[in-house]
Amino acid sequence: MKNSNQSLPRTGEGIVIDIGTGGGRFVSAMAKRDPNKFFIGIDANVKPLEKPSMRATRKPNKGGLPNVMFVQAAVEDLPEEFDGVADEIHVHFPWGSLLRAVANGETIILQALRRIAAAECQLEIVIGIDPKRDRAELTRLGIESISDNYLSVLAEKYTRAGFAIKEHGELDRSTWLALETSWAGKLRSSSDRKVFFLIGRAV
Repeated sequence: MKNSNQSLPRTGEGIVIDIGTGGGRFVSAMAKRDPNKFFIGIDANVKPLEKPSMRATRKPNKGGLPNVMFVQAAVEDLPEEFDGVADEIHVHFPWGSLLRAVANGETIILQALRRIAAAECQLEIVIGIDPKRDRAELTRLGIESISDNYLSVLAEKYTRAGFAIKEHGELDRSTWLALETSWAGKLRSSSDRKVFFLIGRAV
């Protein structure tokens, strides 16, 4: 999608944006449940978007989802069409540079998320960390061990970027396993993995 000065129109019961959507499982599942909302899955990697994009464009009676769009874009360079349109923003089990950005509260990324948020937009961040299995990646990304104290400091960074954090903490296993994401399924066998969350709203 090319940048323009035109924003997406308001539609139905709101616009939901999933950052780092991967194969789009969350977007596709939620779009079926909430046909009156419009769902946008964004990922920097175009390859995993190909199959869900093709499925979404089928006729509705063949499994198509007219309330879904997939876009290849880096979070720091989101299309201008998305400015101020998101009623919900979700970031589930990010990895690589996106994990580093949300777990460290990088200003440029938080500002990019705030730019696409509508008034009162709900923000949900879910981070799955295994301090033993993921040690090398966490060290490479410069991410500290996450704890309640760490989340409190991180919440302050989100607040400064325009998101008031209402809740944060550790998700219980049954809750994060129920998330409609590919990573939740892949991590099912990891019984000791800790999963943390932040929930806030744009202010």
